[in-house]
Amino acid sequence: MAQNVETTMPLAFRQPVLLWHRDDAVLRELLERLRSTLPQIGCRVDAERIDPNWDAARDGALRERLAAHGTDLGIVLGGDGTLLAAVRILGPLDVPLLCINLGRLGFLADISPNETFDVLPTILGGEFCAEDRLILDIELHREGRLLRTVSALNELVLHKWDSLKMVEFETRAGGRLLNRQRADGVIVATPTGSTAYALSSGGPILYPDMRAVVVVPICQHTLAIRPMVLGADQPLEIELTQDNWSKARLVCDGQQSVPLE
Repeated sequence: MAQNVETTMPLAFRQPVLLWHRDDAVLRELLERLRSTLPQIGCRVDAERIDPNWDAARDGALRERLAAHGTDLGIVLGGDGTLLAAVRILGPLDVPLLCINLGRLGFLADISPNETFDVLPTILGGEFCAEDRLILDIELHREGRLLRTVSALNELVLHKWDSLKMVEFETRAGGRLLNRQRADGVIVATPTGSTAYALSSGGPILYPDMRAVVVVPICQHTLAIRPMVLGADQPLEIELTQDNWSKARLVCDGQQSVPLE
């Protein structure tokens, strides 16, 4: 594989940022090669180590810095967890992401390390197929007040916390009551997340470009309530009964954990 890559083609992306979390010899070698190769193609490269653990202030500060830098592409070095963290940071900027798989599963990764320097110049030159993925915009309300906004690429999980008892909640779509149930929790997954926690809990697989979500109860009290596929363009509301706030927690993409009490 050649050490130097040169191209005279016009670039679709000139301000990429390299994003990673893990720190080992494989990562460091790939990172160093990218830092030296991308400027030869004509890119102005930024680099940032990110933390999958959610910190709204830290994520916001990094997002502002990357926006000021004019970042137009995120190149993620890692696996699905690192990519989910990158989506959390760059998603609000509508910056596309390219993932080089250094993780265990890499279900969302685009390319392998071995093919990186063969295909990257082509992608930077504009020859690629982009996929739009649905992202959940989540608002947490209590007694009429907006407490917090978060987002998720894979899923939102509302589940019991610090209690062996089930939680009780109502689910509405487009303002219409779908059901009232008692369960260990509920998963709301995008098509991207339909192959993750939702699938292992009995939900269906949704094609990635569908504008739909799947709602999957977790260990529900009655088997009459089954997973449902709903259109993504109607608001979905999940309302806990008054005495269940302190027993539940909200988790987004397995990284953002929000207590409800």
